[in-house]
Amino acid sequence: MMMMTATAPSVIRVAHSPDADDAFMFYALAKHKVDAEGLVFEHILKDIETLNQEAQHGTYELTALSYHAYAYLHEKYAILPVGSSIGDKYGPVLVSKTPISADALKAENAVVAIPGVQTSAYLFLKLWMPEVKTVLVPFDEIPQYVLDGKATAGLLIHESQVTFQEEGLHKIVDLGEWWFETTNLVMPLGCNGIRKDLGDELIAKIGRVLYRSVKWGLENREETLEGCQVYARDLDPAKTDRFVGMYVNDMTLDATTEIRKGVRLMLSMGYSAGLIPTKVDPEFVPLVLPENLTATAN
Repeated sequence: MMMMTATAPSVIRVAHSPDADDAFMFYALAKHKVDAEGLVFEHILKDIETLNQEAQHGTYELTALSYHAYAYLHEKYAILPVGSSIGDKYGPVLVSKTPISADALKAENAVVAIPGVQTSAYLFLKLWMPEVKTVLVPFDEIPQYVLDGKATAGLLIHESQVTFQEEGLHKIVDLGEWWFETTNLVMPLGCNGIRKDLGDELIAKIGRVLYRSVKWGLENREETLEGCQVYARDLDPAKTDRFVGMYVNDMTLDATTEIRKGVRLMLSMGYSAGLIPTKVDPEFVPLVLPENLTATAN
């Protein structure tokens, strides 16, 4: 992989969502638990739709992205194999205030509150029900928006996926379940985009550092969970553990063949459905891990 190289930045800005699963991935890096190979990282916390939009300008060297948004960013960013958020028979959940079937939702010409037009959740929703009407609502306001009757249904991402029943909401469909039933594949939701102009050597170094951070977190789960509890939006520790485990696990360490197949399929289906303007073949950078790689800081 040959890339144009800009002047190496003195600080690597790493942008990710202020939620428990992203905090878990980056905890060891933020707390200097791992070898950063001489790199200095600045952490920027913003919601995923904001990061998707800011990536249009190449704002950050390393940034969390929706796999859907990557379709619009592939000229600026490649995908790091480490750090993906993958749903294994689960994913964004479509909910309503009162029980309603998918057929009834379609018949009512209903409006669905969504967390962002470039989120993967939105792409999967439109693949599931192309004709559905949507309204953009901040992701953490969607449950109350639906409870207030402002939309017939809401598309939940992040922690609300494990708390919606306690909030009095009813599941219409788990899009991760639908995706698996349709494709027999896991659901690719989020990734870490790396700016191409950093060059192969620096990109490989950043990939190793992030790998160490995720690996350290998985190997030191109790401490890492305690450290990221502040980002859990009122989840109790048990629910934080459950939610983090859904999206930070062995699949987070490296994008497997199945994950890559899922990414290609979702982007291809999005293009065929007219939801993505260009046909995109996702570019995953190599994950260069020497045999003596350790997750421990020097």
